[in-house]
Amino acid sequence: MCGRYASSRKPEDLVEEFEIDKVEVKETLAPDFNVAPTKPVYAVLQRPPRDEEGGADAAERQLRTLSWGLVPFWAKDPAIGNKMINARMETVHEKPAFRQAFAKRRCLLPADGYYEWYPTEQRTKAGKPLKQPFFIHPADGSVMAMAGLYEIWRDPTRDDDDPQRFKWTCTVLTTSAEDAVGHIHDRMPLLVEPERYAAWLDPTNSAGPEDLRDLLVPAAPGRLEAYPVSTQVNNVRNNGPDLLDPLPAEDSEGDDA
Repeated sequence: MCGRYASSRKPEDLVEEFEIDKVEVKETLAPDFNVAPTKPVYAVLQRPPRDEEGGADAAERQLRTLSWGLVPFWAKDPAIGNKMINARMETVHEKPAFRQAFAKRRCLLPADGYYEWYPTEQRTKAGKPLKQPFFIHPADGSVMAMAGLYEIWRDPTRDDDDPQRFKWTCTVLTTSAEDAVGHIHDRMPLLVEPERYAAWLDPTNSAGPEDLRDLLVPAAPGRLEAYPVSTQVNNVRNNGPDLLDPLPAEDSEGDDA
């Protein structure tokens, strides 16, 4: 799964990187080196301009702020989003919570990299394996474009003129991890390559599940690298670029995995 990631790029950097037509960000997010579920995150998506009939030619690529943890449009309680931070690519087209978003509301979630935890041979007092966090990121320092889905949930308790009546949320698509990082965790985010951004984001793309899946790939061998980091990342209240500092070899756990 992908349960924590880092996202430090500024909106202006993402505008250039993803060729954004319009920034729909009301409040700029601070660099976040410990993005956790329910936090606001940047997302790239494609939608028709307001007050216009949409179409392939009219749609514009937007940068928006969404909450991580997808709330299906039919949900009665938005708290369901806490359990919807990931969607398995193998079954996403079948699950009621994701299938409509997969068909029409696909997005990109920019990230510096993500964290996974590897169980070591050391044990807690309760006998459970101690886990060593690893930071997994593009070896060349480029932005990861994680494949995502988004949904718009209408809060029935709010009036039609309430600007907070719509809740925008998202989830990360995952797949089996490639060998380079698979020894740390068996799942990883799916990535979208730049030449496939347009096809993936296009809300009018009515391709079947298999064709949409073909737009996504695990990271190419050697593209991602992983290194152990401090267990400070375990606590969501800890934040800052120091969380990305490689742990000295003598202090790391499981670095021979």
